[in-house]
Amino acid sequence: MARLPLGDWVEHGVDFLRDHFQPLFDAVTTVVSGMYHGVDAVLGAPAPLLLAGVLAVLALWLRGPLAALLSFAGLALIDSVQQWDQAMSTLSLVLVASAITVLLAVPLGIWAARSGKVSAALRPVLDLMQTMPAFVYLIPGIFFFGVGQVPGIIATIVFSMPPGVRMTELGIRQVDGELVEAAEAFGTSPRRTLLGVQLPLALPTIMAGVNQVIMLALSMVVISGMVGGGGLGASVFTAISQVDVGLGFEGGIAVVILAMYLDRMTGALGRRVSPLGRRALAREHTGGRSAALRYRPSTAVAGAAVVALALVAGGLRTFGGTQSGDAALPAGHDVGHGRTVDIGYINWDEGVAATYLWKEVLEQRGYRPRLQNMDVGALYTGMASGKVDVELDSWLPVTHADYWKKYRSGLTDLGSWYGPTSLEISVPSYVKDVHSLADLKGRAKEFGGRIIGIEPGAGEMKLLGSSVLPGYGLDKEYQLTTGSTAGMLAQLERSVRAKEPVAVVLWSPHWAYSKYPLTKLADPKGLFGKGDGIHTLAHRSFPAQFPAVSRWMKDFRLTEQQLGGLEQAIHDAGQGHEQQGVRSWLKTQPGLVDRLAPLNT
Repeated sequence: MARLPLGDWVEHGVDFLRDHFQPLFDAVTTVVSGMYHGVDAVLGAPAPLLLAGVLAVLALWLRGPLAALLSFAGLALIDSVQQWDQAMSTLSLVLVASAITVLLAVPLGIWAARSGKVSAALRPVLDLMQTMPAFVYLIPGIFFFGVGQVPGIIATIVFSMPPGVRMTELGIRQVDGELVEAAEAFGTSPRRTLLGVQLPLALPTIMAGVNQVIMLALSMVVISGMVGGGGLGASVFTAISQVDVGLGFEGGIAVVILAMYLDRMTGALGRRVSPLGRRALAREHTGGRSAALRYRPSTAVAGAAVVALALVAGGLRTFGGTQSGDAALPAGHDVGHGRTVDIGYINWDEGVAATYLWKEVLEQRGYRPRLQNMDVGALYTGMASGKVDVELDSWLPVTHADYWKKYRSGLTDLGSWYGPTSLEISVPSYVKDVHSLADLKGRAKEFGGRIIGIEPGAGEMKLLGSSVLPGYGLDKEYQLTTGSTAGMLAQLERSVRAKEPVAVVLWSPHWAYSKYPLTKLADPKGLFGKGDGIHTLAHRSFPAQFPAVSRWMKDFRLTEQQLGGLEQAIHDAGQGHEQQGVRSWLKTQPGLVDRLAPLNT
């Protein structure tokens, strides 16, 4: 059967929308970004425990003393594992996305409840929105809105809207028809019937839909960490990329605490605002529980407590000085004057090392670097669109050749700071008589018929699939598995411990060669090409916007010894303390900052 080019049609449609409606997308980006930054500024301003106190007071008002105590303890735990800023960013994303979703979903649900044709037309659309894999929504989001928080919010709105629409429609349709008929018999207009009869009685079901919207929004904004959405999603994505069990658990437990808080509070709010729910609460107050556990402050008392805590937070911020901890720069060192530089990076060791090195260097020159961790495809898209200023881990001319060819019109190459590199397939050294790629032929059963790969978007994976494996006749014997660098390294460690044969996709430089006994398989046909250089790429306007930084990065070089020492220092410092590792390493390299970023240029 001939292939239906459905994907090509969709891609052409996306290109058409981007080419003809970009001003609309830019306007949406401005509005949504402004909403997010406004909410994030509010949530990020107070000291963590003060904001935890405010949220605990809300829990006391809605659910009582036990919920307030548990809420404060959970939020304090988030702060204690140093995930507070990320959690507040995630909460900001959820609140903005949920608010927009509810504003769109409730009117659509009302319309569907009042019109059978609208309901029939919406049903397949909602089915598509609800069952499409969540990751797919990020792809057009990147093309239309770039990388960062906005595509994550837009994808979240689309992903979380179906339950809001469905539950609103269901709630209104479940209202007793006799009540509606009675209202109409007394001459009530359809609008007043909707507002005075149907919506109040449907409110419990609608609030259940709002609860589901918020839960789905939370799950989606965590996924958006892959495209620079930040928040807890970035922590989880980093943990997955680096097989960091500790960071993964800390980020995961923070997501769980936020989810539980939002779920319980929205459920209780539904009971507060619904007439039926208020009657149920009144019956609970006369139940058998102790008076202390039944206590609920009045709305006025709860509001006064929230205002008091907010005033305390504001006073501390006003009279306590800045929280940033920025030290005054020596005279003549403030070249950047606080300008922001957006640096993107992939969670590859050499990229993390170079990125955090330049973060420290630029801060010592008065700039404010802002780091964004994302997948390689999203990184190139973000640079080409101007959402990311610069990145320091492009492997050219071979590995990232496809990305460079596709996006080069929007980029500028600031040169190579390390090289030559090499791409290879490696096996443990205890595997006998396998020294080159040609030696893998005929031994697929020994290796389980697979070569353990990394991210499917990586340039090396594309090169393997298109040239290297077919060139050695391995494409018919072996399956090149796709996954992540973290998964490949985890499998390598398991196999080495068990002394099992395994073939993995690797590259040099990489710390795995110092940790495990490995053999780089020779490439006698030269299909991997000559060694790449690790290049610094930037948006095409970067040299004009940041001339000094551009000159510094063009002259940037690291030796193999320097790069290895820097990576080791960052590894020793631990996850979340990369910059401390850079500072420790710089103490062993006196004068390096002045050589990297000379003040007389």
